[in-house]
Amino acid sequence: MPITKSAKKSQRHSLRRRSMNIQEKQKMKKILKEVASLISGKKKEEAKKILPQVYKALDKAVKSRLLKKNTASRKKSRITKAIFKIQ
Repeated sequence: MPITKSAKKSQRHSLRRRSMNIQEKQKMKKILKEVASLISGKKKEEAKKILPQVYKALDKAVKSRLLKKNTASRKKSRITKAIFKIQ
C-alpha cells in the first residue's frame, strides 16, 4: 500500500489508466473477432465495410501504446489480405 501522498496519487492515476487500457483493448479485440468471423463466413462485402473500423481501432491502440506500430501494421495487412482473398 502506498504511504506518501504522491504514491497514493500515482496509484489512483495508474488504476485509471489501466481501466482505460482494458476498455480500449476490449474494443479492439471485439472488432478483430468480428472481422475474423466475417472472413471465415465468406462475407466479403460486410468485411469490407468493417475494414475502416478495424484500421481505426488498431491505430488508436498504437496511439495509446497498447500495440507497437509494426504489430498493428502486420495485423492490418493480414486482415486486408484475407478479405480480398475471399471469393
